[in-house]
Amino acid sequence: MPRAIWTGSISFGLVNVPVKLFTATEDRSVGFHQFEPESGERIRYQRVTEQSGQEVAYGDIVKGYELEDGSHVLITPEELEAVEPGRSRTIDIEDFIDLDDVDPVYFDKTYHLAPADQAAAKPYALLREAMKDSNRVAIARFVMRAKQSLAAIRVASVDGDGDEAGAGDVLVLETMHFGDEVRSPAAIREMKVLDDGIELNDRERAAAKSLVESLTSDWEPAKYTDTYRERVLDLVARKADGERIVTEKAEEPTASVTDLMAVLEASVNEARQKRGDAPRATSGAGASVTDYASMSKDELYEEAQRRDIDGRSKMTKDELVAALSDSAMAEAS
Repeated sequence: MPRAIWTGSISFGLVNVPVKLFTATEDRSVGFHQFEPESGERIRYQRVTEQSGQEVAYGDIVKGYELEDGSHVLITPEELEAVEPGRSRTIDIEDFIDLDDVDPVYFDKTYHLAPADQAAAKPYALLREAMKDSNRVAIARFVMRAKQSLAAIRVASVDGDGDEAGAGDVLVLETMHFGDEVRSPAAIREMKVLDDGIELNDRERAAAKSLVESLTSDWEPAKYTDTYRERVLDLVARKADGERIVTEKAEEPTASVTDLMAVLEASVNEARQKRGDAPRATSGAGASVTDYASMSKDELYEEAQRRDIDGRSKMTKDELVAALSDSAMAEAS
């Protein structure tokens, strides 16, 4: 059962909506500790002074802000506490703006907003429907963990399984970067090549548009999995079982392609064949059903996962090519 990390209310005009805040995402990255390889002893970090090397207790540490000349201004926890925004249990809506005007680059972390109790359900639903009908997002400020945050409240559609509670439209809160925290791409030197009057002919535009359309599908979050994490966990399991791991030489990067039109046309053809689940046949007796040899190992692994090929995580690139070719030939026959 998820637990609320913040409770308070949304305030807009004279209306207050009691709400609870829940984290909407979780980090599933594989974590490791550090060890000294020869002894197998765990490596731990200590807080020590730069000159004496003596360890300092966490409670005795103060913060230092570095000035341009390299010197530091020391700030105590009490001094920082004196300028904190203060404890607040209100998400104060300052503006409603058009949802399409918000660039996703400003979004930071997502939270679910739930009505705090039964009495809050009606004003919650009223705010949700008003924002949905007007395609608006609310820009607000609130304080969490002694830090003031800018936030956007928007309506999100949540899929539910069967009669699962919570399915439908809900309010979500996105903490946001402040305007001076977002870097302008105009400062990137490499962007300046776009100012040289690049000409795109109609044929190139049509091919690029066709490629986009060929790769267009419905959003299905469940089909996008972290294949790297899966391989790392499989590696850990194999080593835990005592298996000897043989590493492969990294693949050489492929040469850059200069014939853009040829690449576009080939990409459109490949995308259409994948969408239709049709193998890409090559000519000649004994030819491979699909040109798997030209694919990267990651692409091969994802295709093997899609075809549910047993033992795929332990296969080398050549073994994946062979297994996929056999599977494609079996399908075609």
